Amino acid sequence: MSQSSPVRFLLAVSASSLLLGGALRLLLWAQFGLPAQVTLAQLPGILGMGVFSDLAQLPWLLLPVALVLTLLPRDRERRWARRFRFAGLVAILFGLLFLGGLEYFFFEEFNARFNLVAVDYLIYPTEVMGNINDTYSVGPLSLGFLAVALLAAFAWWPWIEAGVPGASSRRIRWGWIAVLAALASGSAVAIDADAGAVFANRVANELAANGTARFFSALRTNHLEYPAYYRTGDSMYLRAVLRDDLGHGGAPFEDGRAEGLARTHAATAGLGPLNIVVLAEESFGAEFVGSYGDVRGLTPEFDALAQQGLLFTHAYATGTRTVRGLEAISASFPPIPSESILKRPGGDHVATWGSVMRELGYETSFLYGGYGTFDNMNAFYRGNGFDISDRTDIPSPRFANIWGVSDEDLFAHAIDYFDARAAAGKPFFSIVMSTSNHKPFTFPAGIEGVKAEGGGREAGIRYADHAIGEFFRAARSRAWFKDTIFVVVADHGARVYGAATIPLFSYEIPMLILAPGHVAPARVDVATSQIDIAPTVLGLLGLAYQAPFFGQDVLHWGGAARTLLFNHNHTVAAFRDGHLAILDLNRKVSCERYERAAGSARRESDRFTAETCDEGLVDLATAYFQLGYELFTRHEYE
Repeated sequence: MSQSSPVRFLLAVSASSLLLGGALRLLLWAQFGLPAQVTLAQLPGILGMGVFSDLAQLPWLLLPVALVLTLLPRDRERRWARRFRFAGLVAILFGLLFLGGLEYFFFEEFNARFNLVAVDYLIYPTEVMGNINDTYSVGPLSLGFLAVALLAAFAWWPWIEAGVPGASSRRIRWGWIAVLAALASGSAVAIDADAGAVFANRVANELAANGTARFFSALRTNHLEYPAYYRTGDSMYLRAVLRDDLGHGGAPFEDGRAEGLARTHAATAGLGPLNIVVLAEESFGAEFVGSYGDVRGLTPEFDALAQQGLLFTHAYATGTRTVRGLEAISASFPPIPSESILKRPGGDHVATWGSVMRELGYETSFLYGGYGTFDNMNAFYRGNGFDISDRTDIPSPRFANIWGVSDEDLFAHAIDYFDARAAAGKPFFSIVMSTSNHKPFTFPAGIEGVKAEGGGREAGIRYADHAIGEFFRAARSRAWFKDTIFVVVADHGARVYGAATIPLFSYEIPMLILAPGHVAPARVDVATSQIDIAPTVLGLLGLAYQAPFFGQDVLHWGGAARTLLFNHNHTVAAFRDGHLAILDLNRKVSCERYERAAGSARRESDRFTAETCDEGLVDLATAYFQLGYELFTRHEYE
């Protein structure tokens, strides 16, 4: 009796997977590698390491396929089994093609293979699948992939189904499964998802990686234990290092004990208990803003406001996700590796800017244009004493998409909300998080210069800027305007791009403090992070408070070099005086010198040069991230 060969089926799947992996790398290199200085000379090495990465992942693909083939009857006379095998081949090929398409669009957006962002997106399928469906032509692409899968399956099928005489024994068939299981287990233990990261260029390493392996690696380490993966040191020594750095801010530590980080800030001759409103702007990177050197005229409203307030010319986000920006702004907390404290167990009971303001007699709130269940925002803010108002409180918005109501709708709601707070007679503190400047980049119709659909990121910036202008025009007509400090700041830049491990120009964001009649216009050139916003505004108020914040009041800075903290996926870094100390998985440490290019806000010509590590800076980086993790997990950041 003639039988089909499961080995040939597995070989066809293997060859298809490896060919598609190589083709995807070539496409990604042509589209995104060349702009990131990944040269043609590096391409053979990338493809070679890519084959290694794909081979390491291949047993995990083949193992379930082999198991199904072993359980199916293999004699060619059973038509239902043959049809099932053919349909299975089509499904596998379609899945490989569809996954390749997802990887392409993910790389287009994040300049990386699947990582923690992909894991986070999987947790919130409603928003993410809606975004994908609204942004890309999912139907036509799927039909195209299906057609290619069918053609490929018909091409492979005669060879796969070529009869082989006799029947292989059950022992041989299960032996193949045992071999594949051993290879899969061995690759998981011996080969890391970043094993191919041998290039100095970050994008080259991303091209060489296997996206599926990266995804499952990110899933496995989504809530990793810092001491198991990163450089550590003696906690008491590191606390002394950290206290010395934080001590440059001038405020004495609360109790004088070596283990304490809380500082007591005395009352000063400040502005007093003014209201505080923070507009956290989605993806509003400095590279798009005229006040930071862009010449496209995308942000006339922000640029006009910048002439009326304190413009921070060297402001940086701590990370590349909204939750990182909110973490830094709300809690003045370092961006510890993997997950933000907004999404970690225990994040609902930490020290926040809101807890300080409530001690000072303020009402505190978090207003969001989307559903606050996304990224655990409502749970974090409600658990930390904020009043919550999200999309569910805006019943008839002028415009909404999958991410939330339009910024104009959100800001109109915020104006009404602040009117009610002002009528109650208590000062208020509020963080307002926008959503419009996000794919699929759809906006209300009829706004001059803004395409309602299909305008892309520039349309997103134009619309976000338009809405900021509308908000301030409405706010100026309110009595509470003259008694309010406004902060306009991005949650993060548009995306991370470039060859460097931590490309700092991608983290540059606009930051503006506006209090007409109270604060004279000026430019602030001190390097500033989002974690510095709370201490800086509190310094302007001049009210006494106590908090364990990691940020500093940069308006009263003593002149020492600033320490800035950054996170990208699993990588974290501390930056000071032109030097980066980078901490990564497997306790890896590297250092770079950063030379900032002159000119526009979009500085691909910035230079990052590997250098011998300054142990003092490495210890300082370790102190910030290790102690941040320890304080949080031990419930001492309260």
